[in-house]
Amino acid sequence: MRPYSTTGFDRLEMSIGGVRTAAYIAGSGPDVVYLHGGGTFHGFEFARQWLSRFRVLLPYHPGFGESADAPAMQTVQDYVRHYRALFDALGLQRIHLVGASLGGRLAAEFTIALPDRVRSLVLVAPAGIVLPDFPQPDFSRIQYHDWPHYLVHNPEAIRRYWPDDPDEAFLAARAREASAVGRILGAARPTAQDFTRLLDRIKSPTLLVWGREDRMMPAGNARAWHALIANSRVEMIEGAGHLLLDESAAARAVVARFMVESETPGPST
Repeated sequence: MRPYSTTGFDRLEMSIGGVRTAAYIAGSGPDVVYLHGGGTFHGFEFARQWLSRFRVLLPYHPGFGESADAPAMQTVQDYVRHYRALFDALGLQRIHLVGASLGGRLAAEFTIALPDRVRSLVLVAPAGIVLPDFPQPDFSRIQYHDWPHYLVHNPEAIRRYWPDDPDEAFLAARAREASAVGRILGAARPTAQDFTRLLDRIKSPTLLVWGREDRMMPAGNARAWHALIANSRVEMIEGAGHLLLDESAAARAVVARFMVESETPGPST
């Protein structure tokens, strides 16, 4: 049994490029797509705060959660092509795109490749740029019971999703997703400089959201993203860590407000 609720969401399942892809969808209004990070154990309940203003699509990446494995998908670009095909299949033409951590890297790459498809871009503590002064921890040294202290500022925020005594299925799911993260980001490492040089192609209004206490992707890295994406701004959320959309109602409200503002035409010149 999953520790989070999907009540009120419709479940979709389709074959995209031969890969069984699962997603949840709910709400009404302009289309928002959320691309999750490297773990799906905490679900998507945070998105409920957006459903009164937006129709929100919550897909699982291939190799994660309820989507099938896709060993042939090795690179970030493979995932960009996958999402283009998924959005085409669902008739999504112009979207608000939100990506967290690994999903932030995928969202940025998607916007670089297909700028006309992205109305606004929200990057939540995205992966892809790590400044020497703000390094990530050595993940291999983090023990199971210490992970919540790295994922959130207040471990109580995810306690119900992270069991004290995990069963084999929970551990196997985490290992499966960690393997997929390593494959995707490992393949991206040799082209990291190319990626940063391409960020100036992002013209969509862009919001960078970070938890001030993020131990997984320290908040100091936000300045590099901000410097490289011209039409961007940064919002720091106090009292929140890496999974700040789960941990902070304020972060969810900041994202919603930005997307609403992006729907409003600016003054003509």
